[in-house]
Amino acid sequence: MRFLTSGYHQDIDRVLNGATFSVCYDEMVVVKDIEVFSVCEHHLLPFFGKCHVAYLPNQKVIGLSKVARVVNMFARRLQLQERLTSQIARALDEKLNPQGVGVIIEARHLCMVMRGVEKQHSQAVTSAMLGEFRQNKQTRDEFLSLIRQPKS
Repeated sequence: MRFLTSGYHQDIDRVLNGATFSVCYDEMVVVKDIEVFSVCEHHLLPFFGKCHVAYLPNQKVIGLSKVARVVNMFARRLQLQERLTSQIARALDEKLNPQGVGVIIEARHLCMVMRGVEKQHSQAVTSAMLGEFRQNKQTRDEFLSLIRQPKS
């Protein structure tokens, strides 16, 4: 349990470790299919899946691996998928001040598979859209299109 809740002892500034870079780039940055593992705070059972993160830089980007580290930091806590999605989006928005942030998590919850309704193939999808991702349908649609492209 200590490992599964290690995110409580992490700090966003230490996770990012200064890996923000000034750059003249204003096109979408997407890191998709980030494996996510967490524990449901209600039933203490795992949930797992994929997280997709995108942002529109505003003269600043972060190292790509830092995006996955931010996801891990929040996932390694007792969680609700909805809160996890929002925490990732808000943290990146606060630290990068981008034009917008989009986060989508697709996950299977063992609390739905092993107990309760026992639905083996159910999946929960949550999203958090901030800035241009919330206000601009074209930006949101581009993000959705990019995460649905097949892996090469």
